Amino acid sequence: MTSLDDLDVDALDFGGISPQEFARLVKDTPRTALAAVVAGPARGRILDEVFGRMETRFRPETAARLRALVRWHVEDAGHPDAVYETEIADGRCTLTRGDSGREPRLVLTLSAAEFLRLVSGNASGVTLFMTRKLKVAGDLGLASGLTRYFDIPKA
Repeated sequence: MTSLDDLDVDALDFGGISPQEFARLVKDTPRTALAAVVAGPARGRILDEVFGRMETRFRPETAARLRALVRWHVEDAGHPDAVYETEIADGRCTLTRGDSGREPRLVLTLSAAEFLRLVSGNASGVTLFMTRKLKVAGDLGLASGLTRYFDIPKA
């Protein structure tokens, strides 16, 4: 069994790892080790790669006429918040790094480790919310169904 803490994460080419393999790596990495991995020097590369894949993992057929700006705050002690925005409109999902200054329909705030667990299919948004590991501001209906707009890998 290989997990992220078994690998040289600083030298790892995250773009060369399939979403399914990444989901398995996240699943096989204990929570404390996952938090340590994303607290290290590779944090920005990991987050950029995962957020960057949202555009290609988007399922436009599920979005119909949805128009929404979702702002993500990835918080961790000792690191400045990483802020990303995903905009769903016109059957597409586009990513912006940073705060555009526009009014989001939904703001999601969570740690990097919990974010990786969520987007890799290894955690439920509802469970993260109920255990206060995910903070939600704005459209709760959109938040509850957000994962259906993306092809979430299975480990």
